Amino acid sequence: MAANRPLHGIVVLDLTRVLAGPFCTMLLRDLGAEVVKVEPPAGDDARAFGPFLTGADEASAYFTSLNCGKRSVVLDLKQTADRSRFAELVKRADVLVENYRPGTLARLGFDERRLQELNPDLVYAAISGFGATGPYASRPAYDVIIQALSGIVSITGTESGERVRVGTSIADIVSGLYAAVGVLAALSRRDRGGGGAQIDLSMLDAAVSVLENAVARYQVNGEVPVPLGSRHPAIAPFEAFDAADGQVVVAAGNDRLFAALCEVVGAAHLPNDPRFGSNPERMAHARELKHELEKALRQRTVAEWVASLAEAGVPVARVNTVADLFQDPQLAARGMLTPVAGLDGFAVTGSPLKFAGIPDESVRPPAPTLGQHNDRPLSAGKR
Repeated sequence: MAANRPLHGIVVLDLTRVLAGPFCTMLLRDLGAEVVKVEPPAGDDARAFGPFLTGADEASAYFTSLNCGKRSVVLDLKQTADRSRFAELVKRADVLVENYRPGTLARLGFDERRLQELNPDLVYAAISGFGATGPYASRPAYDVIIQALSGIVSITGTESGERVRVGTSIADIVSGLYAAVGVLAALSRRDRGGGGAQIDLSMLDAAVSVLENAVARYQVNGEVPVPLGSRHPAIAPFEAFDAADGQVVVAAGNDRLFAALCEVVGAAHLPNDPRFGSNPERMAHARELKHELEKALRQRTVAEWVASLAEAGVPVARVNTVADLFQDPQLAARGMLTPVAGLDGFAVTGSPLKFAGIPDESVRPPAPTLGQHNDRPLSAGKR
């Protein structure tokens, strides 16, 4: 890890498991922090999630994708000796992140008051399903539970009404992102003399916060938002369309782009049609507009439309599969699929944060084996 990365010298104690917390600490590690996973004797639950990598002690690919470059220390916080060892780590750390149910760390002898006594400058972030307050605080939660409760599932699915979870664990990931932002803000305040901080991050809060315009639309028009497939709720055309050999996504976000789209596809008359002359009219007649555009788009292949529409400046894309990502020249140029040392043919996603003068990692260090750093958990100490 380059010494000039923004968080070089920051030590993070990572008591998290599975996704939301490990995603947060992965971001902090990518920014240069030294991250020490403090795992129970059985390890992070994700170590048991398949598929498993061959030639790497059958390590979990899931676990590896979130924990490259971290250290692993095994401590049983129910045991007095290990609690004492953990207390010494807290004294030297800058940040502590955990995603237990609220109150769990306190029951193990490390409530917020004890942590502050050990280290007044500690930034302590607790990620949980519902936060430390409110009637749901003690409930367990997984991403799909939060997606359902937050309303995300209710607006995700097909126009026929089928409701589905978002295909990636968006509630976990957004929570991890928010937690990382909170940690960075708290470190900034600490470095200005503000002392330590306690951050209470609720996954439900995080998921509700990214509902975007669904909350606003409901209050303005009184209609409960429903699934729209790939369609945008306020812009048309802005969705997937059938071409000769598959689907192409087109996003014409204003009248100029709509006119350019129609010119390229050989439907230059459509902007003059009173049903499609402005965005409100296009939204009111979205299905008819899709029918008209698909009559033209079905005449050529996805690749042909992507090339001609991109040349005309119209936002357009093929619908990539995950397999396609490994052949995408843009992702290759940005280093967004990075090989892992010692794992031939296996890559993890790179960091989207690109800092001028700081090169990306061309190869990621491997994820730690359980307890790999028991004898030397820290290479740096508290600033």
